[in-house]
Amino acid sequence: MKNPIKKWHKVVKLRDYDLLKSILADDIIFYSPIVYTPQKGKDIAIKYLVAASEVFNTGNFSYDKEVIQGQQASLEFSLNINDTEINGIDLISWNNDGKINEFKVFIRPLQGVNIIHKMMQSTLESFKNVS
Repeated sequence: MKNPIKKWHKVVKLRDYDLLKSILADDIIFYSPIVYTPQKGKDIAIKYLVAASEVFNTGNFSYDKEVIQGQQASLEFSLNINDTEINGIDLISWNNDGKINEFKVFIRPLQGVNIIHKMMQSTLESFKNVS
């Protein structure tokens, strides 16, 4: 059973989006703290994860705690944006091939959720304009 979490940390640290593509399952389901419906499929998950990487990459983002059991991981993170202390959890599951097939993001406090929402919306809009 392959564990993709070390590769995930490398994706976050280096913003290596080719590596990101290689560790996601085609049928991944991404659960955003902002968007009501689950986002299904690799292409949409990549857009959200890349946008999140760009928004969160403030220089003070860090994973502070990590629990891995079986084919699941809970990664607690923290960052500061606009003098707002934000923390959250990434819940990540993967299949027998070591491909991430479920990714859930939880963020607190509400002020932090609102800041992230605004920044993610802007970043995702800029992706649409690149096409």
